[in-house]
Amino acid sequence: MAARPDFGHLKARVVGILTRPAEEWPAIAAEPTDPAALMTGYAAPLAAIPAVCRLIGLHVIGAWLPLVGTYRVGIVRSIVSAIVSWMLSLAGLYIAAIVVERLAPTFGSSGGIVPALKLVVYASTPVWIVGVLNLFPVFVPLTLLAALFGAYLFSVGLPAVTHTPADQVIPYMFVATLITIALFLALGLAAGLIAGGGYAGV
Repeated sequence: MAARPDFGHLKARVVGILTRPAEEWPAIAAEPTDPAALMTGYAAPLAAIPAVCRLIGLHVIGAWLPLVGTYRVGIVRSIVSAIVSWMLSLAGLYIAAIVVERLAPTFGSSGGIVPALKLVVYASTPVWIVGVLNLFPVFVPLTLLAALFGAYLFSVGLPAVTHTPADQVIPYMFVATLITIALFLALGLAAGLIAGGGYAGV
């Protein structure tokens, strides 16, 4: 069932998954939960970090463009962009989890939407934390490093959460990562179109 975020637990989980994933994933696998709790108690507050920082970065700080100087986006468009990107990022998580669930039998893994959502949600942690770089748009490309770390976390979690055989971990991670990247690129373009600009990211 959905519940208010427990920020003490959220902080401990963030630190755990980022600093000792091999120990944290078994605890995650054994933890009783449901999709609503994962989304509202963990994904929603963390996914707000890049969205809010993008709003501040584009409207308050601005981006420097050659021959143009500092360019700032209007407040209404910035707010709309932040809300849309946040909502689509959460929708993207669930869609990605469905993909991971459907791929599971192909790679000798156990299915279920909750294990798949655990993998997708907790492996996204570094991307959300590094979302603070959206305060300074020039540094946004560095979030690619966080995405690579997220793929690594996903691979570490596969044996514990979906009982993926050792020889299937890399192929499963590779295919799931490629599909997830394509999905979020498409959602980023959609967010930009809805917000009235270019690629907005999610």
